[in-house]
Amino acid sequence: MAVGQINWFKFSSPATFYPLAGKLIPYFTALAVVLTVVGLYLGFFVAPTDYKQGEGYRIIFIHVPAAWMSMLIYIVMAAYAGMGLVFNTRLSSLMASALAPTGALFTFLALWTGALWGKPMWGAWWVWDARLTSELILLFLYIGFMSLKAAIDDPRRAAPASGLLAIIGVINVPIIYKSVEWWNTLHQGATIKSSGTSMETTMLTAMLVMTFAMWMYTVAVVLTRVRCEILEAERDTEWVAAELSKSS
Repeated sequence: MAVGQINWFKFSSPATFYPLAGKLIPYFTALAVVLTVVGLYLGFFVAPTDYKQGEGYRIIFIHVPAAWMSMLIYIVMAAYAGMGLVFNTRLSSLMASALAPTGALFTFLALWTGALWGKPMWGAWWVWDARLTSELILLFLYIGFMSLKAAIDDPRRAAPASGLLAIIGVINVPIIYKSVEWWNTLHQGATIKSSGTSMETTMLTAMLVMTFAMWMYTVAVVLTRVRCEILEAERDTEWVAAELSKSS
């Protein structure tokens, strides 16, 4: 191996990835905290009042990033599940399992904040809108993935079964994204497009900062959770016994 070249494949081993994750968690946690404070300050105190929706529109600084993360995490989860199926790598399946609860959390947050936004704008907490319904299906997919894996005692059978469900469920993500274009819905269309955006600069900055804050939070939490998953899956190995003896 050339000097300075890193063998990234070695990090596919749980024994190697476990200490690396432990070192990275504090950095991503700090980034999440800083970006959250900055994003909330910009969104709730600096961004101007919307001329149509008034102060109530500020919920979008939580709602929109949460909705984006709910879809992104599902795609990443399905990708890890697919790698676990194709390459039979235990760490990939563990990463998929670690991502699911956080994805479900952001999906619930997107639905909840959407209800808070919808009540004053639409006059109802919930409507069977295409965007809302497909987002609710996403929450059920996350719950189904976690429930299926928990229902099967043998991890060697649980990982492929739940992984297959995750992969099939990916079809729902483009449906969520395109629902406002494919159907006549109450939900407003995309504000940020490839052609540009009509958002005021401070609003856009606050939304993007909050998105990165949620991203950093996701990485920190998932790394923490996957370390627990690794210890559980590898509990009978010598290296886990050594790690536990260090911390005791």
